[in-house]
Amino acid sequence: MLTEDGKHLYVSYDEYHGLIEKLALKIYQSGWEFDTILCLARGGLRPGDILSRIFDRPLAIMSTSSYRAEAGTVQGHLDIARYITTPQGEIAGRVLLVDDLADSGQTLAAVVERLKTNYQPITELRSAVIWTKGVSRFTPDYSVEFLPTNPWIHQPFEVYDSMGPEKLLEKWRV
Repeated sequence: MLTEDGKHLYVSYDEYHGLIEKLALKIYQSGWEFDTILCLARGGLRPGDILSRIFDRPLAIMSTSSYRAEAGTVQGHLDIARYITTPQGEIAGRVLLVDDLADSGQTLAAVVERLKTNYQPITELRSAVIWTKGVSRFTPDYSVEFLPTNPWIHQPFEVYDSMGPEKLLEKWRV
């Protein structure tokens, strides 16, 4: 649900999963076939996992981080992992790069550049996200929703960003 001022988008679990399914359909209907899904952790883990199951393709993981301050709401320095975790040795062939959103586009642009520079066995690379914000300097190959007002997206699992073990214990204490 987008707030009236266009500054916040609240997404339920059902909506979130529905958007991932719509993303899968866009990819499928494009006719493009790929060998591996490479998701960017953390935001791309959930969509990557679901797409991996739907398309029955191996899931590789590359860790990135830029939103760490204030319970994950402030973007800082971008860190990209040096290595990719993959069940098949080295990532190669046609790769679908998956993240949750193209916000500023900084992360996706940097990762695509690194993959093209450092991973010659990748023969084709396409990107997929759920949301693309109007301010993004990166245009993914596949995206479900374009957000021209650049709202902050409140994803359903973000409640855990500010829930430490103590709060969890309180929640489940009988």
